[in-house]
Amino acid sequence: MAACLRFTRRVWKSFLQNKGHDTQCFPNLKIHNASPGVVIASLKVEPYNLNRVGTVHGGLILSLTDTLGSLAVATKGQYMTGVSTDIGTSFCRPSGKAGDILHVKAELIGMGKSLAYTRVEFTNPDGLLLAYGHHTKYVGKSSGDPQNVKFSSDGEIVVEGEDIDVD
Repeated sequence: MAACLRFTRRVWKSFLQNKGHDTQCFPNLKIHNASPGVVIASLKVEPYNLNRVGTVHGGLILSLTDTLGSLAVATKGQYMTGVSTDIGTSFCRPSGKAGDILHVKAELIGMGKSLAYTRVEFTNPDGLLLAYGHHTKYVGKSSGDPQNVKFSSDGEIVVEGEDIDVD
């Protein structure tokens, strides 16, 4: 398994260990792949993820935009992924019902010394775009975290910092 994927899963595990929002809303989020700048994930839609008409609640999509945008920042070796400054989601069509699988691709569009910008796309198993979001994070204070790492350009190995396997 590539170092970038191991690290991103470690950051996700730290989100779950917090026992906060992510644990309550989507504890079954699966991180399938991570390379520098990109996270691929999926979520099986549960009954508690639905709105009153029986489809995926828009708040779930927005929350996933937040979390997956943060994990896209993590793919660059940032253990602390900063704080949100702007976030938004556009809904293209209903995003499924209980039992459906949401596929998610989160991409880090750019990252400077203070801000990181991400785009998150949600598709169904056939690849049909359901929603997309954007997320801006303030990362100025998180760039010096001692748990940060640097990856090789392909994300296969850690070239600076500690490579810890959590699985």
